[in-house]
Amino acid sequence: MENFIVSAQKYRPTTFHSVVGQSFITSTLKNAIKKKQLAHAYLFCGPRGVGKTTCARIFAKTINCQNLKEDTEPCNECESCLAFNENRSYNIHELDAASNNSVEDIRNLVEQVHIPPQIGKYSIYIIDEAHMLSQSAFNAFLKTLEEPPKHAIFILATTEKHKIIPTILSRCQIFDFNRIKVSDISKHIKSIAEKEKIIIEQEACNVIAHKADGALRDALSFFDQIVSFSGKNITYEKVIENLNVLNYDYYFKLIDFFLKNDISGALMLLNEILDKGFDGHNFINGLNSHFRDLLVCKDTVTVQLLEVGSEIREKYIKQSESCSVDFLLSILNIGNTCDLQYKTSQNKRLLVELSLIQMAQVSLKKKQ
Repeated sequence: MENFIVSAQKYRPTTFHSVVGQSFITSTLKNAIKKKQLAHAYLFCGPRGVGKTTCARIFAKTINCQNLKEDTEPCNECESCLAFNENRSYNIHELDAASNNSVEDIRNLVEQVHIPPQIGKYSIYIIDEAHMLSQSAFNAFLKTLEEPPKHAIFILATTEKHKIIPTILSRCQIFDFNRIKVSDISKHIKSIAEKEKIIIEQEACNVIAHKADGALRDALSFFDQIVSFSGKNITYEKVIENLNVLNYDYYFKLIDFFLKNDISGALMLLNEILDKGFDGHNFINGLNSHFRDLLVCKDTVTVQLLEVGSEIREKYIKQSESCSVDFLLSILNIGNTCDLQYKTSQNKRLLVELSLIQMAQVSLKKKQ
């Protein structure tokens, strides 16, 4: 039986070109290598699953490549690249600060720093989850980070930049990684599905990308989960069922009920949604997102902000034609108030029901 390799690991980028959604950072790093303007310390910060540690490893690999390509990508043929690819490189050292955050761990690292590299010009030290280092560990690290040997380069990666002390920040070049766009994640999932010979609907890719909330690693985990559930043919229906995502159709129906002032229809639909096990707070947030998407459809300039497939896009545009801007702003305000009050409410279902009743009354008030 073959060992299964998760997609996030199997398709982990190995070159700057293959990194998804961080082109401005990869371009800057490549230019620094090309112009030989390497700093002694870098800080990669941003949300989880956006490529911080991956970029650190590619950067470390490329710096020591002995036969760089014209586009400043590693050759994958020299001894340094081969050692890195086979996980036997002695030039690249990784420290997980989440479990090695004491002064003693940093002192061991500082002692290591003075040993020159066996192959290539640099020894690179990648410290993951750097914000987990203790205050005393940070202090022990300061002097070395400011004046390391010429062959040493430090790359710190963190999801919580605000926890890094200012004296460390001032010694690093800081790169802020963005959440990855829905369109980029969707395209990447589609390409992996093709490589794995899996048929997947475009709208299914979009739902996975939305659910991942900007984290590519999360998206690939969802993809693996759905493949286990659906096999080689992934549809939109299977994705929303497996990821517990509410079908767009429910939101479209609710807007139709609001436009017709159909309170009973809206309340019965809410009951059906809650019976399916969906959380009331997630439902309200999804409904608010639906109002927002209808608003952006009111203008041909902003309609491009809608991150859905072509079939659903047409539904949004058609429904937005039935809704005035005043109507959408009014019900969005009610939905936002419900969102803010949800956590403190003693009767959460009643709060959501009252909000839906108020939304259904908006169209009636507008007519009067």
